[in-house]
This record gives sequence, C-alpha cells and structure tokens, in this order.
Amino acid sequence: MTTADDEQVLLRTEGHTAHLTLNRPRALNALTHTMVTRIDRALTAWERDPAVETVVITGAGERGLCAGGDIVAVYTDARAGGAASAAFWADEYRLNARIARFRKPYVALMDGIVMGGGVGVSAHGSVRIVTERSRVAMPETGIGFVPDVGGTYLLGRAPGELGVHLALTGRAVGAADALLCGLADHFVPSELVPRLMADLARSSVDEVLPRYAHRPPPGELDAQRGWIDQAYAAGTVEEIVDRLHTMSGTAAKETAETLLTRSPTALKVTLAALRRARALGPLERVLEQEYRVSCAALSSPDLVEGIRAQLVDKDRRPRWSPGTLAEVTDEHVAAFFAPLGERELGLGATDSA
Repeated sequence: MTTADDEQVLLRTEGHTAHLTLNRPRALNALTHTMVTRIDRALTAWERDPAVETVVITGAGERGLCAGGDIVAVYTDARAGGAASAAFWADEYRLNARIARFRKPYVALMDGIVMGGGVGVSAHGSVRIVTERSRVAMPETGIGFVPDVGGTYLLGRAPGELGVHLALTGRAVGAADALLCGLADHFVPSELVPRLMADLARSSVDEVLPRYAHRPPPGELDAQRGWIDQAYAAGTVEEIVDRLHTMSGTAAKETAETLLTRSPTALKVTLAALRRARALGPLERVLEQEYRVSCAALSSPDLVEGIRAQLVDKDRRPRWSPGTLAEVTDEHVAAFFAPLGERELGLGATDSA
C-alpha cells in the first residue's frame, strides 16, 4: 500500500531506466528523513535488478531539483536536543557516499534550484546534467551552518580557490560555472530534456548524451579567477576579507561585505573544513568529518539563530554569537572537529578518492 510518505519520492521504470522523482514541489523538494530512506531502498533494489541499466533523479514542479534538507525541521529538532537531525544526517551522508559508488549510471538532472542536500543527491552521481535554469549552491554559512553532504569534498576539488569562494559566500552558480567547478558534467538545454529522458529508456547513457549535450551560455567565475584566487589563498577569514576590501573593482568589495553578513563561526569552520578535506582523501573520510561538524553545529547558537532569521521569523537579521570574526578562537573552531566516539559515522571508505 502506498502511503503519503511514499509519495514524497515517486519511483517508476521506463524501459531500461529507473526514475526517482523528488515530490515535494511546494517545499522545493526539500529532503526529509523518509525521502532519504526511500531513495536508499530503491537504489538497493535497482542495483541488483539486471533489467535496470540506468537510474535518473529529477525534481517535481518547475522550480528545481531540490533546495536542500528540511531546515525548518532541523530548527525545531535542534531546540529539542538535535537527536533526530543527527540521525537524518547520518543516513543522508551514507546515501551521498552510496550514490558516489553506485555501480550503474546515476543521472542527475540538476535543473533549476539545486542547493545543499540537493547537491548531495546529484553532484556525487556519475552523470550530472545542468540546464540554462540551473542554480547550484551550498548556502549554509548564511544560516550559521557549514557545507555538508560531501560539499566540502566537491568544493575542495574545484580549480584554484573557486570552491572556497562558493563555500564561504554561499553564492549560487549557473551551468557554465557548475561545470567549471566540477559540480556537473554536461549542459543540456531544458527544452531538450524530455526527449533525452525518453531516449534513455531505450538506449545507454553513452549513446544518448552526445546527441543532446551543448556548450553552455558563458559563466562568470573564469573571468574572476584572478582576484578570487589571490584573496582566498589567505590563511584566515580575516585576511581574506582584508584582501577583498583592498582590491580594485566592485565585485571583490561586494564579496567582502557579503562575507561580513555570514556567521563568523560558520565562516571559520567552513574554511578549516575545506582545507582539511583536501588532505583527507576519499569522499567517505570527508563525510565523516562533515558529520562531526554538523553534530557540533546542533549545539552552536548560530544554526538555530540563522534558520530563525532566514526561514522562521524571516527578518533576515541574524544575531550571530560570537558576533565578529575576531571573537571566534582557534579553540572554538577545533571543537567542531572533535571525534564523536561511538557516534562516529564510520563509512568504511574505499581506497579510491
């Protein structure tokens, strides 16, 4: 019997292709724990099914694939102790790792808004498609949180310091910049997507994609690499902000002002997490680090305050604590990376990165 929870992720097969459709369009397909569990069960069945050659994930509605996790639920839970959020993240991060290791082509249609947890269920796939409507982001510092779902792994591998720029600012990028940063593989105009999906039912991804992949419209980041790489190579967030303020051009100065609106704690922890991620190796190791950071964030005042300001009261005036970068000490940052003992994620990484 199909339940209301089952309807949040629609499953179907068409020819040789199995389809996952995130189906909470009014919530921009934000992920719940039930949705994560349902996706995982479906992948288990399809990986074993010889009739299924390809898996495709899409989002219902016209606005996007997925805006992230159900952050308002995290807000409510964090105020009650955070146990449910920690359990959700554990299963979500396991799913992210599973998608990265899935043994069949996993095609993510990253059309429209793809943020936070939406990146986690798409950008670890083997075939990642963006359109002219795509807006891809890890916007966590704006709610007092830190990029997760393997976001620090992905952004840590972006060219130069582009990943640090996107992680600290939370900036959304379009198709060309998503391709540049390694968050996507192919650009397909949105008007061609229905035909692409229909052809995947009959033919393999390798046969179909070359007929639909196009050159994307120009992006912005490649032309900005000079000042971005120079600024974000600095050792601390304070120095990054200082460098941005002293650079010529409005883009760098506006970026500095954007950073000063973000949670000071989240900025410093994010910078540390990205730089640590680059040395950790496989995705699983990075997800284990992100789980420590996420669990620590549940007891940090900025996560609850950031969600309150952006999504609950919507006054857009978070009161961060500490309120300045100078007040966030190295010891404060280090505490976010403390081992969790028996609560560690323990993903058992493969040797491949």
